[in-house]
Amino acid sequence: MESLQEKVARVVREEVAVVPYDPRWPRLFEEEKRHLLSCLPADLVRRVEHFGSTAVPGLAAKPIVDILVEVTSLEATRVRIAPILEAQGYDSFWRPTWGDDGAPFYAWFIKRGPDGRRTHHIHMVEAEFEHWDRLLFRDYLIEHPELAREYGRLKLRLSAEFRKDRIAYTHAKDDFIRRVTEAAQCHYRDPWPQTSLGSARK
Repeated sequence: MESLQEKVARVVREEVAVVPYDPRWPRLFEEEKRHLLSCLPADLVRRVEHFGSTAVPGLAAKPIVDILVEVTSLEATRVRIAPILEAQGYDSFWRPTWGDDGAPFYAWFIKRGPDGRRTHHIHMVEAEFEHWDRLLFRDYLIEHPELAREYGRLKLRLSAEFRKDRIAYTHAKDDFIRRVTEAAQCHYRDPWPQTSLGSARK
């Protein structure tokens, strides 16, 4: 059986490929959302959101749909949700929010297509986790297409530079993401909260 260290080493070596925006991505999100809500315990799952670059119309992205799921308990997620998704072939990780091994940890799942390529990343967090600010980042890029284009150019350059190093690729985007997230926080939270921070389970 593959150890955790071997699994991590395998997934971080997978190639970084940024492609033009695909209008099918919102539909792939909706299909996966329906699947998750149909098979996961209803008492654990709350908001289910499409975020990341595939959620921004026109933006180049890795062809992997990012989904942010609010759960009522991460410990219960580990015990009750992870086995369900693992049985369906999802890779499952208990992932640090900051750095390589620092708390708080959250549940992260990779779904793959028949060819073995990633199709979805599913991030499960509790309501107070900082991950929800990524929806502000998403909404701000949608409202500011010039920034989205700048981000797309940055990702294309970095994906060529770090084609076989997913960790370096991710870290190289940090400054841009931090700058835009701070601008989005000011834009949406001052003087009134104007963003749509998620849809209820339905």
